[in-house]
Amino acid sequence: MALGKRVTIADIARMAGVSPGAVSFALNGRPGVSDETRQRILTIVAENHWQPSSAARALVGARANTVGFALARPARSLGSEAFFTDLIAGIESRLSQSKVSLQLRLVGDIAEEMEVHRQWRSSNQVDGIILIDPRDDDPRSDRIAALDARAVLIGSKPSPEGAVPSVWIADDEVAETLFSYLAALGHTRITYVAGPADLEHTRLRAEVLEAMSADGIVGEVITTDFSPARASAVTRTLLSGRQRPTAIVYDNDVMAVAGLRVAQEMGRVVPRDVSLASFDDSVIAGLINPSITAMTRDTFELGEQAATLLLQQIEAETALPSTQGPTPTLSARESTAPPAS
Repeated sequence: MALGKRVTIADIARMAGVSPGAVSFALNGRPGVSDETRQRILTIVAENHWQPSSAARALVGARANTVGFALARPARSLGSEAFFTDLIAGIESRLSQSKVSLQLRLVGDIAEEMEVHRQWRSSNQVDGIILIDPRDDDPRSDRIAALDARAVLIGSKPSPEGAVPSVWIADDEVAETLFSYLAALGHTRITYVAGPADLEHTRLRAEVLEAMSADGIVGEVITTDFSPARASAVTRTLLSGRQRPTAIVYDNDVMAVAGLRVAQEMGRVVPRDVSLASFDDSVIAGLINPSITAMTRDTFELGEQAATLLLQQIEAETALPSTQGPTPTLSARESTAPPAS
């Protein structure tokens, strides 16, 4: 064989002195070849480390033993978000128990993500797909149904009956916990530095803050791309204004750390001059000075639950019910305090 050339069924057949059909029978445990011939073929297959191509798997409908996860996140920022590091670790931990692999793809937007889903399905590269960051009127659910693909959504609420099941965390309740804590400390001007506006969790959290206006809370929502650079720019603008917020809440820990650095750069003392908090927690958020108040959740377990539900969905004939994920709890730390009088 030439160096680097992929071994094919035809090559296996030639080495075994049989037809390609006989190789197929032997590999799939079908009658038509003797036990001696079958063993000879399997030995040659093992010696040459042969694996079926995705096209061949698609033709025979065999399992790929792989799950796909396409993420619309910049590659440079993904590694810095503790949420995704823990989530992927949890997914991998559960899949490895069933000897299933994870195929991770980074994409630029939701359209590219759906094209990746189509490619995976058409070539039978994956048995199931993990979705995250649901949007209002999310087009991915209909596309998954059209592809007849097995999928699970990591989201903010249970899915409708018959839809792609979700492992969900009630983001409206999470937001109620954090914003109400700041209000109880006496904060009346709270700014939420969010991710993209079309994400479901952004809307749910923003609605909670907006509803608090009835209690005299002046809330503001500023959407970003999750990047620390954008969080820094927004924080700098907020702390330069005449009507500055007394508390700023960020969508994730990386943004919160970036905001803290800007506050210190501008001579604002946290929490005396402004309180800071995050909807995501991490080791860094707890170690930095001052440590950052955050909503703490077991993201590793969330990944495990998503993988477990997907493995069950792959085996099921109909859509399974959604599952509630681990409930976040408030970790009050040094970055929050009552506002200065």
